[in-house]
Amino acid sequence: MRIALLVLVALLAGCQASLPALPDWQSPEGLQHPDLGRIVELSSGKTLTPEQLVARLVDAPKVLVGERHDNPDHHALQLWLLRALAQQRPQGSLLLEMLNPNQQAKVDQVRQALQAGQTPPDILTVLAWQPGWSWSLYGPLVQHALRQPYPLLAANLDRSEVMQIYSQVPTLSGQASSAPAVRETLLAQIRESHCNLLPESQLPAMLAVQQQRDRRMTEALLAAPQPSLLIAGSFHVRRDLGVPLHLQDLQGADGTPVLILAEIGTQITSAAADFVWYTPAQPQQDHCATLRR
Repeated sequence: MRIALLVLVALLAGCQASLPALPDWQSPEGLQHPDLGRIVELSSGKTLTPEQLVARLVDAPKVLVGERHDNPDHHALQLWLLRALAQQRPQGSLLLEMLNPNQQAKVDQVRQALQAGQTPPDILTVLAWQPGWSWSLYGPLVQHALRQPYPLLAANLDRSEVMQIYSQVPTLSGQASSAPAVRETLLAQIRESHCNLLPESQLPAMLAVQQQRDRRMTEALLAAPQPSLLIAGSFHVRRDLGVPLHLQDLQGADGTPVLILAEIGTQITSAAADFVWYTPAQPQQDHCATLRR
C-alpha cells in the first residue's frame, strides 16, 4: 500500500511538473497588491494554485474564459491555460469571439498550410484578421492554435448578421436568457460602456446584438469538438448574464465552469463565475471625456 501511494504521489507530481511555466506580468498597475496572481474558487472562497485550477477544469467538456480585451496578461494566461489543459488530455477545439464565421474557411486554409509545412507570408491578410482585435495581443494565441491538431473555430456573428439585427430586432427564445433581470443588467452595462450617450431608441437593438452574440457562442460551443475552450469578453461568459444562460435554455442544464481573468480591484462574485484569476491592471483611461467634449 505504501509503495502504491508513493507511486501515485510521484505520478501526480509529474503531472504538475509538466505544466508550462507561468508568464511574467506585463501590465503596470497593482504589482504590489496582495491579491496579485490569486486564483479564487468563488463557491468556497479557497485560494487555488494554478495546478489546482487546471485539475478542476481538465475533465470539463466545455470551459469558458472571460477576459478584458486590452490586458496583455489575460492573453498570456489564456495561452498558458490552453497549453496546460492540452498537456493533461487531448484538446478538442478552441473557440474565439474574435473570429467571425466568414473567416472560418480562411482559418482552416492557414491550418492546413501550416500542417503541410507552408507558412503564409502575410498571415493577417490570409486570415482577414479584424484590426479591432490587436494582433500583438491575440497573435501568439492564434498562431499557437493554428499549429495544433484541434480546430480553431469562429464564435461570433458576421457583420452582415449584426446589421440585420439592427434593422429588425429578433425575439430571443429561452426563459433564462430573456429574464427581465438579465436584460436590465445588460442594458445598464451597455449604457455605461457607451458613456450614457446613446439614445434610448438604440438600446433594444444593441441589447439584441449582445444577446445574439451570446447565443451564437453557445451554438458554436454545442457544435464544437469536446473538450472545448471558449475565449470571450467577460460579460459574454458570465454565468448570470451570458453564455451559461443560453446553454441552460438550449440544453436544459449547465455545469460548464467559468473562469474570469480580472484586474486587481475588480469584484467578481460566485453568481458570475466559478473561478477568478487576479492580474495586474492596465492604466485607467477616461474614454468618455473625449466623447463628452
